[in-house]
Amino acid sequence: MTVLLDRGCNTNTAHSAPVLRERGQREVFCGLTGIVWLHRKMQDAFFLIVGSRTCAHLMQSAAGVMIFAEPRFATAIIEERDLAGLADANDELDKTVQRLLARRPDIKLLFLVGSCPSEVIKLDLSRAAQRLSKNYSPKVRILNYSGSGIETTFTQGEDACLASLVPELPSDDSSNPSLLVVGALADVVEDQFRRLFEQLGVGPVRFFPSGSADNLPAVGPNTHMLLAQPFLSETARLLEERGAKRLSAPFPLGVEGTRAWLKAAASAWRVSDTKFESVIEMPRARAEKALERYRNTLSGKSIFFFPDSQLEIPLARFLSRELKMSLTEVGTPYLHKDHLEQELAMLPQDIQLSEGQDVDKQLDRCRAERPDLSVCGLGLANPLEAEGLTTKWAIELVFTPIQGFEQAGDLAELFARPLRRRMRLAV
Repeated sequence: MTVLLDRGCNTNTAHSAPVLRERGQREVFCGLTGIVWLHRKMQDAFFLIVGSRTCAHLMQSAAGVMIFAEPRFATAIIEERDLAGLADANDELDKTVQRLLARRPDIKLLFLVGSCPSEVIKLDLSRAAQRLSKNYSPKVRILNYSGSGIETTFTQGEDACLASLVPELPSDDSSNPSLLVVGALADVVEDQFRRLFEQLGVGPVRFFPSGSADNLPAVGPNTHMLLAQPFLSETARLLEERGAKRLSAPFPLGVEGTRAWLKAAASAWRVSDTKFESVIEMPRARAEKALERYRNTLSGKSIFFFPDSQLEIPLARFLSRELKMSLTEVGTPYLHKDHLEQELAMLPQDIQLSEGQDVDKQLDRCRAERPDLSVCGLGLANPLEAEGLTTKWAIELVFTPIQGFEQAGDLAELFARPLRRRMRLAV
């Protein structure tokens, strides 16, 4: 089913082209994949997937886990006897959690992560988390969220995880303003942003998620919230219910996006334009210099985005405005009109936006366009490459630090690399 709908954004948004809304077969990773970056960020948390052997194989493959590694995630396998009702799944889960916590006493935050199999058999992990919390609190906090791929894309795993943490955040009743940066960022990126905010006089600044369960950020009516990722709609909604005020801004990708993102916080703290420009002058100059070397490779090249990570619209803005790439179609799994309002306003008027997916129809449109580069999931990349189309894995854009001034060149490199590879192979 394909429907053309108006975008429905506020009237002051410049972009007015209709959105092609599709509801058909999709090709995406499930939300379990978010554990790959979350378990690295949250140092004393553990993610226990309640699922099948397929879930376990997916996670081990996605994370590149060696057999001798000791990651902070695992899978409680649902066996045939669980499915047949020959064993009490809740009793089995309790025993698994007991063995896990005895083996890993460093765990302070345990997530029970639902999967397609656990949802199909109606295993109530919310109730299980409440029951287990009574046994292990206050030493271990036990929460749950769903990483099932039945209705979600892979970045929504982070949204669901952080949303489950929001009720656990302490209250901030201070009359002084604070800034909460929401979304998992690589440590190097977080440190860079922290230094810039400190130089601007913006703060105190807290990051969510934090690296420790004992250091969860407080939230209250004087909390200003700045989203670092565009796929955190439920987390943002729950934080707003706790009193946080969202600062509207583009996302910190490229020079333009990073500057506008920082400017939103600076304006809320009434930092003068002179001081703001002085603080960002050097990192912005380095970023612009880093981008310059990629313009010859990318300028004028056409690019097609399949819906995958929800990063597509900010990435399209960056590539179009800063590297002069030509956008053919920009697809995204979900289009959150309020969070993307400023991004949409900066896109060219004539591009095709699509929300959702009917993969066969989108493949036909991509083949008809024959773009220089297609950004897609792993499942589509090899078939498209076999047809002579150059592809970029969308998942790499989530696993790689790409936010901020210092990473602008690295972000451009991710798109230039497959084009250079294609040129070398053509010789």
